Amino acid sequence: MPGPNNEGFKGTIGRTLADSEPHFEELPHPGKGAPNVVFVLLDDTGFAQFGCYGSDIDTPNIDALAADGVQFTNFHVTPVCSPTRAALLTGRSQHEVGMRGLAGWITGFPNTLGHISNEAATVAEVLRDEGYATLCAGKWHLMPGTAISAAGPFDQWPLGRGFERFYGFLPGETDQFYPDLVRDNTHIDPPATPEEGYHLSEDLVDQLLLMINDNKGIRPDRPFFAYLPFGATHAPHQAPQEYLEKYRGRYDEGWDVVRQRWFERQIELGVIEPETILAPRNSGVDAWDDLSDNQQRFAARLQEAFAAFLDHTDDQIGRFIDGLRAMGELDNTILVLLSDNGASQEGGAAGTLHEMKHFNGIRETPDEAIKRVDYIGGPHSHTNYPWGWAQCGNSPFRWYKTLTHEGGVHVPMIVHWPRGLGDVHAGTKRDQFAYVSDIVPTIYELLGVSPPETYRGIDQMPVTGHSFVSVLDDADAPATNTRQYFEFGGHRALVAEVDGVWWKAVTRHLPGTDFDDDRWELYELSADPSECNDMAEAEPERLAQMIDLWWQEAETHGVLPLDERRLELFIPRIGDREVHRPTRRYTYRPPMTQIPTRTAASLTDSVVDITARVTGVAGDEGVLIATGNATCGCTVFVQNGHLVVDYNAFDDHTIVESSIEVPAGDCTVAVHLEREGTAGWAEVSVDGMSCGRAEIPLYLSTFTSTGASVGMDHGSAVSARYAAPFVFTGTLHDVTVQLPGGRDPLSDEAMAEGEWSRQ
Repeated sequence: MPGPNNEGFKGTIGRTLADSEPHFEELPHPGKGAPNVVFVLLDDTGFAQFGCYGSDIDTPNIDALAADGVQFTNFHVTPVCSPTRAALLTGRSQHEVGMRGLAGWITGFPNTLGHISNEAATVAEVLRDEGYATLCAGKWHLMPGTAISAAGPFDQWPLGRGFERFYGFLPGETDQFYPDLVRDNTHIDPPATPEEGYHLSEDLVDQLLLMINDNKGIRPDRPFFAYLPFGATHAPHQAPQEYLEKYRGRYDEGWDVVRQRWFERQIELGVIEPETILAPRNSGVDAWDDLSDNQQRFAARLQEAFAAFLDHTDDQIGRFIDGLRAMGELDNTILVLLSDNGASQEGGAAGTLHEMKHFNGIRETPDEAIKRVDYIGGPHSHTNYPWGWAQCGNSPFRWYKTLTHEGGVHVPMIVHWPRGLGDVHAGTKRDQFAYVSDIVPTIYELLGVSPPETYRGIDQMPVTGHSFVSVLDDADAPATNTRQYFEFGGHRALVAEVDGVWWKAVTRHLPGTDFDDDRWELYELSADPSECNDMAEAEPERLAQMIDLWWQEAETHGVLPLDERRLELFIPRIGDREVHRPTRRYTYRPPMTQIPTRTAASLTDSVVDITARVTGVAGDEGVLIATGNATCGCTVFVQNGHLVVDYNAFDDHTIVESSIEVPAGDCTVAVHLEREGTAGWAEVSVDGMSCGRAEIPLYLSTFTSTGASVGMDHGSAVSARYAAPFVFTGTLHDVTVQLPGGRDPLSDEAMAEGEWSRQ
């Protein structure tokens, strides 16, 4: 009998129950005893930085996973984070799935969509449809920055790409003590402060264990896929004080001595072959003994902060493992631990106390930075270490993150699964070549899962990674991936096995030069894994063949067109228009959640007018609008009856206070900011009357990754004159930020010319 809502019903419906036959939908289930799957991903962690890969940093919990599992010594990823994450979660080439570069880069070509293509279902989407619980806690960084606000859209957020629960942060980095947090599809405040012992890495593990306990406590039959991508060890390098103190003086010998020691330990551990050559210092890295006392002291303290950060992260991994063990799930969990790329070069030759100085074109000397050396690693820092320590972390290789030489793409990887691998494989190593997109096909084979040809009505591109199950089962099995391309920003490489010998062609592209003029290098990786003996001149025909193969792979995997653009691609765009181009005028009405940097009005623009309409009584005070944090930002607030703006340029504060009081009742207060070269000025007014002005010695082009707050100051206080959140106690009707070239977004001119409502 026909009726409403009968689509898909396979029973029969008569007039009564007696002449009807029910049908019950059978929910997917992977079967009794199906293993759990866990991916633990670290950020910007080099090949040598775990203890089991050679360093003297204390990582006993990661080392224990290696001792009980299989340790890969020839594992590779992309040179940067977002493409690695895209390949890791899909089992496909990063270019194929639209993630050529960093999340949010959109060029109008299929290889740079700004997010993972919907034609490439993630492992979370596939396993969820197989009956797995899918849980994520950590860094996402797989969607445009213009979509991470509370306004969405949400289709590329974790819950839109297969995860049932999410807790973490969406952009590429966040402060570890004052993070920008999201739970599922909602921005939230951290549950505690650093004074109360808060650190993000601990919070992530707490939340992921909570998710797993919730699932296993109610559905013990249902296995889980858990993704734990830490913010560590990406800048800022921040750790609790006891971890920082633990490493005091550990690296005073300098990077030359420490790198040699780590290299020798790598040979001793069997991570590299005894014949391996330690690559010479990279260009731009000075001999440690040639540095001044302040340079050495500053650089050593930055490395201490990194070591403390990694040590602390290892302890959180240990807590997570203990949690799985306590609930009886560890033995039947396929756990894969890896890094997303090599150690970072973004700290520059000398290192930096605040990484955002780099993006403002500010070169702070160690002699200047040493005055704040005790800030390093704590809540009042945003540090990254110098090139010398980054190369030490990539031992024995050359170069760093963003480059396709081994230092950028050769990282640690451990597979731990006691029930599946057994004692016979515990503590063994694999030197077969493997790549990040090979992980998901391996998981699919181990689980007996076939990725769908269509997903949610969309035809799917094939999974192109190569399962290495055979390598897990047999240490002597041949590598399953024998040809792998690399590319980022024009840097290119190809690794290929030819007649049993592994070769690598690689080029470092210089921006502004013709791609055809790039100089290619050639290495026999089988005998020269650290790329020290360039054979390009000795083997020109072989090099030409390798370059031809690279172009073939590029066409096959959607790498083209080559594109060297980077920073300019951070401009928010929809189609070929800047997102806020038609308006350049923002009106915020509290209450509002924190507004992420990429979607907030920029208070670092050349001319900024901030206007707030308030109603209050004598004694009302608090923040009207703030952006940034205690290390860098701008805040507008009322205090002691006066309007105040505090422009914080890396702890150098320009404060303008109104000479007249903010009156009770209805009032309009305003701040004008304007750039003049590298400097600028700020002026405040109350009810249209100018009443305070000051010069800003350093007018910045960007603050921090911390976004804007309305009616309060989220996170660490931008100004030392109050304690956050310093909520405004009067009535804040709205705050309007006007940037150059803006107009009322509701005007007829804006509607007609900008067509903003349809974008």
